[in-house]
Amino acid sequence: MTYRASNDPPHGTVGAPRVEAARAKLTACNVDVFYGEKHAIKDVSLDIGRNEVTALIGPSGCGKSTFMRCLNRMNDIIDICRVTGTITLDGEDIYDPKIDVVHLRARVGMVFQKPNPFPKSIFENVAYGPRIHGLASGKAGLEEIVLTSLKRAGLLEEVKDRLHAPGTSLSGGQQQRLCIARAIAVSPQVILMDEPCSALDPIATARIEELIDELQHNFTIVIVTHSMQQAARVSQRTAFFHLGELIECGMTEQIFTNPLHRLTQGYLTGRFG
Repeated sequence: MTYRASNDPPHGTVGAPRVEAARAKLTACNVDVFYGEKHAIKDVSLDIGRNEVTALIGPSGCGKSTFMRCLNRMNDIIDICRVTGTITLDGEDIYDPKIDVVHLRARVGMVFQKPNPFPKSIFENVAYGPRIHGLASGKAGLEEIVLTSLKRAGLLEEVKDRLHAPGTSLSGGQQQRLCIARAIAVSPQVILMDEPCSALDPIATARIEELIDELQHNFTIVIVTHSMQQAARVSQRTAFFHLGELIECGMTEQIFTNPLHRLTQGYLTGRFG
């Protein structure tokens, strides 16, 4: 590898990509991703700890989002994409042909970079998932799910008097919290967040970060972020990607204060990226 120093390992990931088996919610083993002939993810093995926030960091185009989309099979919608290796959720292979992908994506929800509320009311944005998955017992049950989800997303007090207003009428930060409420309304076990604050101002970003801290007590969270400061603030574990490879993984404090690989050191100090 071009950047490898004499004290760097010749290959493989440094740090601690594995967590104790009982604490691993998601486990990726020898995952490769190809877009046609392009080898986008190269032999990545990584455990995602239960009820932890794991941050994926690295330069643009390094494979962070591609790897994240493997965790709920969003790459399936790309015709030329091929994924090999094994990814398990609570020990169950999510790429098993018998897996219901719709059900999987309810268990592993996703919040995207740009807030994307449906062209529906605030209430209907949150009600949509529970309704199609049959999670609500009648109108009262559905309303309880919606209000609880909005409360958990820190949005209820701001919208309780206008639940039937369009979701698109909210501010950018409120729209992103609406999308988080929509994701948690179907009772997922994992929430994937792909640059959830990149389109938000600092005040809205701070509110989302507070929300992530609150949600991790009930959910396993994976966040892709270009902000090293954000990764340091919100995550317990950090994984550094470069050119499709997982270079280093470990506890966030260790990664940011004492990285083991020269590539990680170079990225964190701004020498490249």
